Amino acid sequence: MATPRVEALLAKLEKGHSKTMEIFAALTPQQWAQVIYDAPHVWRARELLAHFVSSEEALLQLAQDVAAGGPGAAPDFDYDAFNAQEQQRLKDRAPTDLLAALDRARRATLDWVRTLDDGALDRVGRHPALGEVTLETMITAIYGHQLMHMQDLRARLAPQS
Repeated sequence: MATPRVEALLAKLEKGHSKTMEIFAALTPQQWAQVIYDAPHVWRARELLAHFVSSEEALLQLAQDVAAGGPGAAPDFDYDAFNAQEQQRLKDRAPTDLLAALDRARRATLDWVRTLDDGALDRVGRHPALGEVTLETMITAIYGHQLMHMQDLRARLAPQS
């Protein structure tokens, strides 16, 4: 049985994923074409979705490394370079394929988090953006990362008055 800390993480991850999938599934063709970020590279909703896929996969691997006693991200990790490389890797994937990939990636994260105990959550490793943090914070950051970007997406898609 999962501990209360694990249950809280699962609830956040499930809630965030449900809302993210709902919002992306409802986008119109015009909204998919809307620029969400224009620096350092132009990202429309499709590129943001691709970013969610690659970051979910990479952050799960990173968290698994920390849970196994590893150090986490390299001290010189360049997430701008990583994001550019991942955008190139996923450039030909249709939004429907990316949504399915994101769903699979989040399910893998949820399945893995269910295996953790409080001792694992207290392990410390390096997150690419946050530095040295506990595994619990890394997992919370997966949720927070998507939440932050979804707020930006919704702000850009809001009707301008």
